[in-house]
Amino acid sequence: MKELSVDAVVANIEPVTEFVNQYLEEQGCPMKVQMLMDIAIDELFGNIAHYAYHPEVGPATVRVEVTEPPLSVILTLMDNGVPYDPLRAEDPDTTLSADERAFGGLGIYTVKKLMDDVSYEYRDGKNILRIRKSYGRRPNHEATE
Repeated sequence: MKELSVDAVVANIEPVTEFVNQYLEEQGCPMKVQMLMDIAIDELFGNIAHYAYHPEVGPATVRVEVTEPPLSVILTLMDNGVPYDPLRAEDPDTTLSADERAFGGLGIYTVKKLMDDVSYEYRDGKNILRIRKSYGRRPNHEATE
């Protein structure tokens, strides 16, 4: 497990993404899973940067780990901003055109569709959003004789 604390600003989306990708590469995580996590980071960290402390700036912590079984990436985003559970928002009606749909909500909806699990809790003055993406088993490295 690795953890990074940074200011919750849009400019830190790229460093957070690089931090997570470096860890996932070290863990042998497939590129497809890394790309899905990149999308999630862009959406979720972007929301924290825009709304958690607005108009001020505050800290955000990103924790990434690979667990098994099944082999999964777990990404946890934490901030001390305004309590907000993005999972309580109603899913957008994707059958409507972009002009007909209400603004917002598509990012968290996308993350919920891409991940195997998304959870939120507010504990000890912190928003804690956790996502999980499973991707199978580690390759069997037993030697054959």
